[in-house]
This record gives sequence, structure tokens and C-alpha cells, in this order.
Amino acid sequence: MNFRKTLSAWKDDRLLGAVIRNSGYLFSSSTIAMVLTSVQGILAAVLLGPSDYGALGILILFATSVNRLLSFRMGEVVIRYAGSALERGERTQAAAVVKAAGLSEAVTSLAAYAILILLSPWAAQVFIKNPAAAPLIAYYGLALLANLVAETATAVLQLGSHYRGQAVVNVLQSLVTAAWITAAYFTGGGLVEVLNAYLAGKTINGLGLTLLALRRAPQHLGAGWLRSPLRTLSGWRGVARFALSTNLSGTINLVIRDSEVLWVGLFFNNAAAGYYKFALAMMSLILMPITPFISTTFPDITRSVARRDWPTLRRLLSRTTWIAGLWTTACALGLVTLGPWLLVWLKDGAYLPSFGAMLILLVGYGAANIFFWNRPLLLALGLPNYPLKVAALTGAVKTVLMFALARPLGYLFQAALLSGYFLVSIGLIVRRGLVEVAREERRPEDSSAGE
Repeated sequence: MNFRKTLSAWKDDRLLGAVIRNSGYLFSSSTIAMVLTSVQGILAAVLLGPSDYGALGILILFATSVNRLLSFRMGEVVIRYAGSALERGERTQAAAVVKAAGLSEAVTSLAAYAILILLSPWAAQVFIKNPAAAPLIAYYGLALLANLVAETATAVLQLGSHYRGQAVVNVLQSLVTAAWITAAYFTGGGLVEVLNAYLAGKTINGLGLTLLALRRAPQHLGAGWLRSPLRTLSGWRGVARFALSTNLSGTINLVIRDSEVLWVGLFFNNAAAGYYKFALAMMSLILMPITPFISTTFPDITRSVARRDWPTLRRLLSRTTWIAGLWTTACALGLVTLGPWLLVWLKDGAYLPSFGAMLILLVGYGAANIFFWNRPLLLALGLPNYPLKVAALTGAVKTVLMFALARPLGYLFQAALLSGYFLVSIGLIVRRGLVEVAREERRPEDSSAGE
């Protein structure tokens, strides 16, 4: 009886239904993209072997990392400030936020590409241990130019709940990349051909999202939104502080969490980087169906906080957590049961050494999957600095241990450090978020959140 009541309540939850429906567009595309990504990833791994596969991961990640170092995560800025302005009916203010974000992102993307060209010889020598790879790093960096304003464009589409268009772009880029790698597999292509495939996909993604956003923006921001003067942007200091905070947070995440293949390449060799990249690719498959929830729940979390609708917020967090938890558990059981068999079959067991890393990473990535809303909740509450502080503290410990012990203990220890970082940092952020929600519920209506 209780189960029936719960199921009925979930069915009647309009906000959850909207989140699932919007996630469904991205989830459907993610499902298709997941199949295509699996095919292209496996074919690339088999085609290149662990060493070249690791080199591929290093050069792509380095190019992406340079861009992220200068990124101010304008998507979060747009959702936080333009979303709140639209909620208040202030379209001119929202347009000014979007315009400022787009211009800032374009400038930083151009700067990132210039820096990438300068650093590519050093990166090829230090991380890939092959100076001849420098031109390939600069070449793949063209993806930065194709994604000149992709973060801002994605946020504009999210604000208008235009998830179907994002889904189409997502499928198209995955389809082109998979087809290109498949052709390379059957024609005996190598590293350059696989790199071309990934660059083509990134280009389609960036240009596709930008064109969609330009088409949809007038519906929400007004026909003349591009002519909105930047001087109408009120509270720009707060916007700048928020952007700086997200940049610092992104930089910390990049060094601590998202540069693992680079670190493995630095401490060990390309083959170890290939094993680690393959293990991370399996984690991406587990995360992929939940990733749309991050995009689709953040605007709803922000709206619920703006309206001080705490019961709705709690219900949304609870029910999406259950959905993420069930999916993650099913994936964990599948990996433990079928993983060894599949790895023995793949390229005559060449990637079997990656299974241990998969199991270790599953613990940390599982926690990140289940509590995917941890950081968006604090951003919506106006507390962007707390995740930054937690990430900095726990990440500093991880980094010290990494440089002190990774080489003698091996890349499995690197995986254990990453999982430990996830467990500790996410636990602290989730606890703070729930405490703040409870505190806000007890405040008078005219109070506002602050740190």
C-alpha cells in the first residue's frame, strides 16, 4: 500500500514529470550517444592499442584543460542570473547577462587557443613523451574555436527548456564521430584519423548549440536582445564574483578530478594512461544517463529557491536521488558480473589491467552519480564558495598524496585517491546543502540566503 501511494505521488508530481520529460530528450539522445560512444571508444581502443589510446587521451585532455583553465563556466552564470531575472520578468537584465557571458566566453576561448599553441611542444614532451605529438595538440585545439560560446548557448537553451534541440545535436555529433572511427577501423587508420573523428564531433556540437541558441533566444530575451546595452547589467560585481568563483572551482576540479589521464601519463607511461582512460570511459557510460539530470534540475532548483518553495525542492532532490541510485546500483552489478568476461574478449585481453581501476573508480563515481545535485544546490542558494573551499581542501590532500605515493604504488592508487576525493568532498557538500535548506525554511519570508 505504501509503495502504491509513493508511486502515485511520484506520478502526480508535475515538477518531477517536467524534469524527467526534459531529461528524457537528453536521455534518449544519451542512450543513442551511449551506444555510439561505446562503439567508437571500443573501436578506437582496439585500433590504437593501450599506448596510442593513452596518447590520444592525453592530447585531447590537455587541449581541453587549457580551455577550462580560462573558462568562467558561463553556463552557470547565465542560469543563475539570467534565470533569476526572467523569473522576475526582467528580460532586459536577462539579455544583458547572456550578452556579457557570451562575449566573455568568446574572448577567453580565443586566448585559450593562443596559449595552447604556445604550450603544445612542452606538453608533448612532458606528458606524451613524444615531441612529434605537438602539432596534433594544436590541431585538436581548433575545437576550442568551434565551441567559442558553447557554454552560454547551452544555458540559453536550458532556460527555455529547449532540450530536444540539444538532444539532436548530441546524437548528430556522436553519429559522425562513430561513423568516422568505424571507417578508420576498417580502412586501417591510426591516431590521426581517430583524432579527426573527435574533432569533427566537437565542431558539430559547438556550432550546432550556438545556432540553436541564436534561434531560440529571441523567444525569451526579446527580439532585440543582442542590442541590449551592457550598462543595464545591474549587480555586475556580484556576477563577476560568481564567475570568478566558478572559474576557481572549475580549475580545482580540473587539477584534482578531471586531469587523471594527464597525471597517469606524467607518472607512468602511455600504456598506463590507456588503461586508466579505458576505465574512465566505462565510468562515463554509467554517468551518461544521469548527466541530463544535472542540466535539467539546475534551473528548477534555482526557481524553487527563488520562490522559497522548500517542500518542492526537497521532493525534487529526494526523488531524483532515488532514480540515480537505482540506476547506479544496476550498473555496478552489471560491471562486477560481466566486466571480466568482456575484457577478456576485447583485443585478446589487452585491457584486462583496467578492471581493477574500474572497480575502485566505481565507488567514487557512484557517489557522484547519486548525489549529482550537490553543487547546483549550493549555487542556487547563493553559496558558490563552499564547494570551492571543500574541493580545495580535500583536493590539496589528494594532490600531496598523489605526488608522494602514486609512482611507487601504481595507477590503482591514483584511482583510489580519486574515489576518496569524491566520497569526502561530496559528503561535505551534500550535508551543507541540506543544512542550508533547513535553515532557510525556518527564516522569515523576507530573508535571503547568504554566506
